[in-house]
Amino acid sequence: MTDVPSHEELVSRATDLVPLLRKHAQWSEENRRLHEEVVEGLGAAGFFKMRVPRRYGGYEASARTVVEVAAELGRGDGAVGWTQQVWWIPGWMVGLFPDSVQDEVYRTPDVRVCGTLSPSAMATPVDGGYLVNGKWGFISGALHSHWQEIIALTPLPDGQMMPVMGLVPISDVEIVDDWHTMGVRGSGSVTTVAKDLFVPAERTLPLPAILQEQYASALNADLPMYKAPLLAVAAATTVGSVLGMARGAMEAFMERLPGRKITYTSYDDQREAPITHLQLAEASLKIDQAEFHSYRVADLLDAKSAAGEPWKIEERARARADVGVVCRLAKEAVDLLFGASGGSSIYESVAIQRIARNVTTANLHALMYPPTAFELYGRVLAGLEPNTLYI
Repeated sequence: MTDVPSHEELVSRATDLVPLLRKHAQWSEENRRLHEEVVEGLGAAGFFKMRVPRRYGGYEASARTVVEVAAELGRGDGAVGWTQQVWWIPGWMVGLFPDSVQDEVYRTPDVRVCGTLSPSAMATPVDGGYLVNGKWGFISGALHSHWQEIIALTPLPDGQMMPVMGLVPISDVEIVDDWHTMGVRGSGSVTTVAKDLFVPAERTLPLPAILQEQYASALNADLPMYKAPLLAVAAATTVGSVLGMARGAMEAFMERLPGRKITYTSYDDQREAPITHLQLAEASLKIDQAEFHSYRVADLLDAKSAAGEPWKIEERARARADVGVVCRLAKEAVDLLFGASGGSSIYESVAIQRIARNVTTANLHALMYPPTAFELYGRVLAGLEPNTLYI
């Protein structure tokens, strides 16, 4: 057990890190991975402990704290906020496994676990476990991780295929350095490859059981943090960094605003132009709306987890929709501000161009893409069954 910093303390630590994150943001872009000083700073602030059970020295932080810390990190550098939120989700998923597996994983101080929900590998049953072959793309934070959570398909006796979740040391997979992208470059979201990788049975779980909240840990069964569906946890964990990107765009715009001329007009100070007033007001209101949806999904997760209440299907679908609307609103706000920043904003030295690329990239993630999330929510509202396991 350990002393747990307050919500305010953790958010304050994130705020204090913002200058460091901005200092190294361009380096991370160019090198397509987080700077070592940034990783060390996240560890020193205790952020790798936030979604870890207290018996392992963790903080069992609330979803609201996760959102606000991620928003501050995303305000400093979207790639950092993105990577940290990815570490939080598979890190929380470790607690779904048997307690003996948790003992093994959490034995590493400040352990970092990357992962995916895409079943892009095959798991062949063998004595004592599975032999896994395949690859997984978009593995954010893999270059600084100790373990990877994987998903693979395994055959059933009836000929059907079932996805299973596993935990493997990152040293057991091959890293393919293919992360050459337009956005979130600093996350180092490389591809990992398994070749005849043996995964012991105790380090695997059927994904359908997990999605139905049939978790394998005895010691975590009574922890509020684990009285929640995986996708709701993922939803509340992913909104913060995108919200932070929008806030960072507003700051970047305001820093360059005073005395900035609008070329080929009579405005020697952009602040005097009515179009600027309209753009600022609309962007600010969109950020406010994104904040509402971010806090709504986090507060619902915290309230239902504390009460141990089951999630209604509408609430599960709405959690996905909240993520989608945060992404859309944040992108709309950033697009407004980037569009108002003028031709000089396309230089790599100007932060808002990087933020615009990062928020666009976040909007393309399969679990965050707004139209897919809205379709799912509308389908449930119309009284139809969801057409995905990921709810």
